[in-house]
Amino acid sequence: MAAHRKPRQRSLSGHTARTAAILALAGAASATALQGSGHADPRLSPAAVKAKVDALYREAEVATEKYNGAKEKADKTENSLGELRDEAARKQEELNSARAALGSYAAAQYRAGGIDPSVQLALSSDPEQFLDRASLADRAGSRQSAAIGGVRRKLQEVDQLRAEADDRLSTLRSRQAELRKHKKTVTTKLGEAKRLLARLTEKQRAQFAGDDGFAGDEGRATRPDARTAAPGARAPEPGSAAKAPNARAAAAVSYAYRAIGSPYVWGATGPSAFDCSGLTQAAYRSAGVSLPRTTYAQIAAGERVPRSALRPGDLVFFYSGISHVGIYVGNGQMIHAPNPSAPVRLAPIDQMPFAGATRVA
Repeated sequence: MAAHRKPRQRSLSGHTARTAAILALAGAASATALQGSGHADPRLSPAAVKAKVDALYREAEVATEKYNGAKEKADKTENSLGELRDEAARKQEELNSARAALGSYAAAQYRAGGIDPSVQLALSSDPEQFLDRASLADRAGSRQSAAIGGVRRKLQEVDQLRAEADDRLSTLRSRQAELRKHKKTVTTKLGEAKRLLARLTEKQRAQFAGDDGFAGDEGRATRPDARTAAPGARAPEPGSAAKAPNARAAAAVSYAYRAIGSPYVWGATGPSAFDCSGLTQAAYRSAGVSLPRTTYAQIAAGERVPRSALRPGDLVFFYSGISHVGIYVGNGQMIHAPNPSAPVRLAPIDQMPFAGATRVA
């Protein structure tokens, strides 16, 4: 009977047990490392989070200005395409009318039988009347030739307009693809910034609430007070619009003051939300001045002025890529739309790397 007993399983002990345990732990650690790689970011301090968010906002702003420029071009292309199509439709109607008239004339000739003129003269009871009619027929033939030439020209015009419309449509599609690319970049950068900000506690966010890097909800006020001023900004100067070089600049400054507290929304040009170049465009639009849509176009829209000669209403630009703009209001300060975490606010112009200034009015 003993020969049929199952062999007893030997328990792991001593060196063998320790080796198995080490291997098991190593395997578990490797699996954990593999699962976590690419997902777990290193623990960042609040200051490091702020620096990273600031960088993401700057990158998003660059992409926003590219988006704004592409959208402006796409809108113009779409409008011109519509005008071309309307003109082509009008030319087609003219062509149809000319063809119909020519067809009626040809049908009348066919019905006349096309008899040889000498035979018609011989058969005519009034040769003088026939000759008069023959002269009219010659003139009618000239008109027919002119009508045929007119139809040919209209055909060429319609074909040319359609070819131009096809080219514009191709350009429009290319610019729409560019729009989608820049939009994806903006939303990706802003999404990353939002996820980073979510790591911070309310207390940590409050430490940076007054900075243009990012701000809490307490920064969204409706009047220009300390909550809508960046660190280092003085109280708004009520008479700054009066010191503007002209009435248009004064009107733009007044508009900017009224916009303080409005939220930043990328791509927005007012009246209730703005991005940086959208604010400056809206402010001058209220004064009857048309500005281009983007920062890098706005800086070339007027007379360049040195920093030492700034007057209220001048546009002030920042960063080497001219990716940010504000409206100067005096005392070394501007009103600008900083980023999605801070509303339109008053801020010192030395808060960011100064790139230049333009007087547009």
